[in-house]
Amino acid sequence: MNVSIVGSGYVGTTVAACLADLGHEVVTIDIDEDIVDAVNDGESPIHEPGLDELVAEHGGGRLRASTDYAEILDTDLTMLALPTPSNDDGSIDLQFMEAGAASIGEALAGAENAAADPHLVVTKSTVVPNTTEDRLALRIADAGLERGTDFLVASNPEFQREGTAVADFLNPDKLVFGTDDDRATDLLHDLYAPLREAADDDVPVVETGIAEAEMIKYANNTFLATKISLINDIGNICKEFGVDAYEVADAIGLDDRIGEQFLRSGVGWGGSCFPKDTDAIIAAAREQGYDPTVLSAAVELNDGQPERLLSLLDDHVDVSGKRAAVLGLAFKPGTDDIRNTRAAPVIEGLKTRGADVVAYDPVATENMRERYPDIEYADSPAAALDGASGAVVVTDWDEFAALDAEFDEMADPVVVDGRRIIKRRDGITYEGLTW
Repeated sequence: MNVSIVGSGYVGTTVAACLADLGHEVVTIDIDEDIVDAVNDGESPIHEPGLDELVAEHGGGRLRASTDYAEILDTDLTMLALPTPSNDDGSIDLQFMEAGAASIGEALAGAENAAADPHLVVTKSTVVPNTTEDRLALRIADAGLERGTDFLVASNPEFQREGTAVADFLNPDKLVFGTDDDRATDLLHDLYAPLREAADDDVPVVETGIAEAEMIKYANNTFLATKISLINDIGNICKEFGVDAYEVADAIGLDDRIGEQFLRSGVGWGGSCFPKDTDAIIAAAREQGYDPTVLSAAVELNDGQPERLLSLLDDHVDVSGKRAAVLGLAFKPGTDDIRNTRAAPVIEGLKTRGADVVAYDPVATENMRERYPDIEYADSPAAALDGASGAVVVTDWDEFAALDAEFDEMADPVVVDGRRIIKRRDGITYEGLTW
């Protein structure tokens, strides 16, 4: 198939590269000429394991990039994969999605020859229920087009985790097709046929309505965010009793009704999805007159974990006027993404305490430097720890598990671990956040 994707961010680039790898001809549309040039030169514009290889193999070939929306006229369907940031009140900001939808409509309306079949526009980004039909379809129709005759709409949410996005796309636990027209459903089945064939048709396909598909994505993410907040709440209780929360989690994870995933208690969740999606669905629910108390509590609990981490550091050392090390800046290992990273409130808390902050991360330093240019950045964990009066661990990069003698160079060897990655050893004062 010929596929166009509007947006070349984390979702758009990953989906485009994976679809090209499945044999489709893919063109991404983006206003950023640097991103367009990078993709066409076989260079990935984002850091994501496995993506560099796919873009290098297919960039400029089956995978192309362009700034011209007219490219969609030569494709069988178009995916909208543009940003959906949060407004100040947590609600979803649809300006980019609506602008993209309007541009798609203008391109379709400007075609010299009318297409034999309506063009399918698929919402790939995460949007609250009814957005595709009540907002995006109207922006497309504003160009003088008729839904059902000139274009179709559908929702096909993504379930890709940063750090494993390529593997998640190529080995999904489900595919969700939200449609109201059999023609749209058939096109989505054709799109994913190579993926399902590679998996011996062992990928469940959920065929549902458009609004239901939109809600499935929110339910998926907010359920996982709430599960993490719940295990963090339990972990905080364990800490008060001197109980190892990880041993407790290992036991309850054996219960099929609970499952073992997302039971690693710690400093909380961040990134581009969980915080934004949780805030957005809470705001959307309140607009409908319902206050989602459990989701609100999950957010409140998550927001408090960084301060709990720092309070454990306070129990052992006053960092005012002293060097304090922050190990890990990305919101999770395997990515350079610092959006909603737990490192940000930790750094803010240390600065409020008067500490001289030094931070280290293997890939996210430059991104964080733009946000916090006034703190020191080390080029290794050892350099960050050297002379530090206290260290906090925010991201569980594998290299941190190998740290040992580096702690001997600390002025005050106090280590507060928010991710259970550091080995407890003689010669340091070690505190686990929930163990």
